[in-house]
Amino acid sequence: MYSTIISTKELAQHIGDPDWVVVDCRFQPADTEAGRIDYGKSHIPGAVYAHLDENLAAPIEPGITGRHPLPSPEKMAETLSGWGIGPETQVVTYDDAGGAMAASRLWWMLKWLGHDAVAVLDGGWSKWVGDGREIESSKVVKPSKTFVPHPRSELQVSTEDVEEMLRDESALVIDARSRERYLGEVEPWDPIAGHIPGAISAPFAELLTPENTLLSVDEIRSYFNSLLGDVPPEKVVYYCGSGVTSILSILAMEYAGIGMPKLYVGSWSQWITDPARGVATK
Repeated sequence: MYSTIISTKELAQHIGDPDWVVVDCRFQPADTEAGRIDYGKSHIPGAVYAHLDENLAAPIEPGITGRHPLPSPEKMAETLSGWGIGPETQVVTYDDAGGAMAASRLWWMLKWLGHDAVAVLDGGWSKWVGDGREIESSKVVKPSKTFVPHPRSELQVSTEDVEEMLRDESALVIDARSRERYLGEVEPWDPIAGHIPGAISAPFAELLTPENTLLSVDEIRSYFNSLLGDVPPEKVVYYCGSGVTSILSILAMEYAGIGMPKLYVGSWSQWITDPARGVATK
């Protein structure tokens, strides 16, 4: 079973395996149809397509949720069943951002629903193509299966939980966005710039090589030893803009055997829905 990451070599050995489902999660926030168009042009053989906004998120409730709220377990189970994912299925997700976009989001969502046999393709689409692996362009429809969700509520936290953790000196709230967004110098997606007061900055991009693969296990462990100190993973919460890119950091911790921190799904885009909540830029 692959439960964190998988190499292009390992995945290539299982193309066509009826017990495996590959999911193409390419997505560009600035052009939300680009990923679907790219999938139509070429994708990993047998891969189905997942759209971040349509398949991996529920509709936004203005003033209440962040930009990518979770669908209900029942709704997500219906989607997964339609992709041919059942209890014994090995799932592999990929995108063109080193796993930092929707591929890690789907990885986390499957973990959240109790399905451990899911891995992110290390290096994603660019590594697959760069390694000269087979591609195809035809749309894929998988025979449906029955996915039964077993939600693990302990993997996520609410805004109220974050506020409580910020008052707990033994806990750590981490902002995985770029340092420029953390400092409020730029903000491409949300109406207010800055970060949650008390959160520290640790951009997810620091965990990727120039080739968009994850750092080695030893490098990741060294990184988190310095970042977390004595804080155990269950006392760590990650957030980003909308509960997507920060999951790469969660994936890296799990891959390195450190453990699973918690995800603030609503993230910055939900935090700022209430003007009474603080905003920091230093």
